[in-house]
Amino acid sequence: MALYEHVVITRPDISPAQVDTFVEELSGFLKEKGATVGRTEYWGLRNLAYPIKKQRKAHYSLLNIDGPAEAIHELERRLRISDDVMRYMTIRVESHSDEPSAVLSRKERRRD
Repeated sequence: MALYEHVVITRPDISPAQVDTFVEELSGFLKEKGATVGRTEYWGLRNLAYPIKKQRKAHYSLLNIDGPAEAIHELERRLRISDDVMRYMTIRVESHSDEPSAVLSRKERRRD
């Protein structure tokens, strides 16, 4: 099976709890299709580089996925249909890192 990093950008008017529920639903769907979700990260409500659908902010989430390509294709099809999803991006990687992503590590440095 292949390894993927999947980033989902969801609407800003839903709550972080709803975003977590949405990510859990995605994880459950992937498990049904034979994939495993290694790690999920919620990056928070962040500013967009450019307005999307007249919105300037959005919720960002990262999923590390290990699964077949068919599961990823079906996931992307479902995300295209969903009203809560503004954008998504899936990238195939060679290996998953155990360290926090660059976005989370930068947030931690700012807090210190």
